[in-house]
Amino acid sequence: MATEEPLLNGTDSESKNGGGEEESLVWGEVKKQLYLAGPLVAGYLLLYVIQLISLMFVGHLGELELAGASVATSFATVTGFSLLGGMATSLETLCGQAFGAKQHHLLGVYKQRAMLVLVLVSVPVAAMWTYTSEILAWFGQDPEIAAAAATYIRGLIPALLVNGPLNCHMKFLQTQNVVVPVMLGSGVTALTHLPVCWVLVRALGLGSAGAALGIAVSYTTNLGFLALYVRLSPRCRSTWTGFSREAFRGIPAFFRLAVPSAMMVCIEWWSFEFLVLLSGLLPNPKLETAVLSICINTITLAFMVPLGLGGATSTRVSNELGAGRPQAARLAAWVVVLLSLLVAAFGGLVMVLVRNLWGYLYSNDERVIKYIARMLPILAISFLFDCIMGVLSGVIRGCGRQKIGASINLASYYLVGIPLGYFFAFVCHVGGMGLWFGLLSAMVVETILLICITLCTNWDKEVLKAKDTVHSSACLGDMTT
Repeated sequence: MATEEPLLNGTDSESKNGGGEEESLVWGEVKKQLYLAGPLVAGYLLLYVIQLISLMFVGHLGELELAGASVATSFATVTGFSLLGGMATSLETLCGQAFGAKQHHLLGVYKQRAMLVLVLVSVPVAAMWTYTSEILAWFGQDPEIAAAAATYIRGLIPALLVNGPLNCHMKFLQTQNVVVPVMLGSGVTALTHLPVCWVLVRALGLGSAGAALGIAVSYTTNLGFLALYVRLSPRCRSTWTGFSREAFRGIPAFFRLAVPSAMMVCIEWWSFEFLVLLSGLLPNPKLETAVLSICINTITLAFMVPLGLGGATSTRVSNELGAGRPQAARLAAWVVVLLSLLVAAFGGLVMVLVRNLWGYLYSNDERVIKYIARMLPILAISFLFDCIMGVLSGVIRGCGRQKIGASINLASYYLVGIPLGYFFAFVCHVGGMGLWFGLLSAMVVETILLICITLCTNWDKEVLKAKDTVHSSACLGDMTT
């Protein structure tokens, strides 16, 4: 613990070393964060590109097919992919802390357990997707669009079944600071996705269902690449020791962490989709829905950067807590906040500069282009809070405090964001911009609450909690052997 002394006693350190050692620790932490975040950001962006490529292929089939695929993608994200992705983030806590505590064999057990649970969860979700047409019709969706969406989402079912294990492999590697293979796997997949879609959509004539099946093929390719790396790489020799019966134990405990992890993600996603539905009730629903959808697409694309930073933070915090270094975990948390401010400033500036051009990427309608130009400065402000709350959510996951994170999201979006959005849009008659003001209000509230939680964190207590978690898992493993 000698390296922790400067941070545990800041004033003494400064008097002895003039703050030099503390400054070197900060720069060292910045390098670690950037080393982790860079490949993760690239990996998330490349995975996002896969869905965009499929939608582009569908867009050339016709307006109805594109509308159906867009609705199906939104429905699939809300009901399936966000759920599985959120549950997989529990591995950021479990694997990260176990790796820091040098209980390397537990990482493989956690990964197997998570894959088992996520595949089981995928089955009822897939069954529900077979009734997509009826569900969308019940919500008042146009019957033709609902039928087109059902065709696309049936093609997505294999992708859903692969998505859980893929997420587990990515988190398994991320928590060991092995992030370059994650980026390479996504890169290879994105490069091959274009010819895969061409074969399925054009050569075989499968239409929109072929574009959806292309996502499943690409996800499977990515999963195969990462699985081979885990099996063959010397870096995973101590963390992957083969399949174990331990994976079938401790499932209730895993659910206790996985469910709030999923809720942290789903609550936010659902609120965005709910506001898109509300935009359909405004006086000019086609214009408002189109603009709000473009805004959500834009902020989602930009959010890949803080998402990567948040993943890096959760890894650094969980590793340090597992290793019993509370002040290093604290340093990791605050360093990434400073990095997120730099990212937010740069991203916000870009949004403001391109505000008059961005709309042309999506539409030739001058009304849409001018509306987007008015919205982008507001999106730039939103991105500032999105960045900070994205990285602080990573701190929450690293500590294993997902229940608190889910409660904060619930209060921010459903007690503040959606009611205020409705008030601004329908009472103050601000339109779609009012709905976004509601989202911005939720982001502000969430950011403030996350900052307060982080400021009040007892890092020594978090170390003890991490040790208890790892110790209980290790004892469970001893019982099985």
